[in-house]
Amino acid sequence: MAEDPKKGAEAAEAAPIVEAGKTSKWLSSNGFDHEIIPPDHLGVEIIEVAPEFLLPLCTALYANGFNYLQCQGAYDEGPGKKLVSFYHLTKVKSNADKPDEVRVRVSLDRTEPKIPSVYWIWKGADWQERECYDMFGIVYEGHPNLKRILMPEDWVGWPLRKDYVSPDFYELQDAY
Repeated sequence: MAEDPKKGAEAAEAAPIVEAGKTSKWLSSNGFDHEIIPPDHLGVEIIEVAPEFLLPLCTALYANGFNYLQCQGAYDEGPGKKLVSFYHLTKVKSNADKPDEVRVRVSLDRTEPKIPSVYWIWKGADWQERECYDMFGIVYEGHPNLKRILMPEDWVGWPLRKDYVSPDFYELQDAY
């Protein structure tokens, strides 16, 4: 059975071609495998990388001048979908009007979300990774003190996951 040529043309129109940004081109020229995602609403370049390549890619970005982890966080794409850990990196230079920025994104399987910690590259990831662990259950392997930071240590579940079911009771301990 022949494939309908209209469907092929429609699929090509539906998937926009994303041009590689400056950082993506640099990573590609140095042999770092990654996926290019359309820039965000501010025009900041977004790069997606597999969990096993996060540390080599982040180490290369640090060596290329991305010396400031502006933000690290996570979000849930929805029940049964992926969890995402993201990193907003900036090149801090003393004489730059507008510093270079890039966002690195890693999609994780929600059944066993494990990813290497970037704490050893950017110390600012310390509490940010702990918060993502506490709220989403993402395990940042190699983190020096990965434990709950907002919820009690004995709390069951990950409150910011979209499939989280709140307990139907809340016990106040030592309230008085």
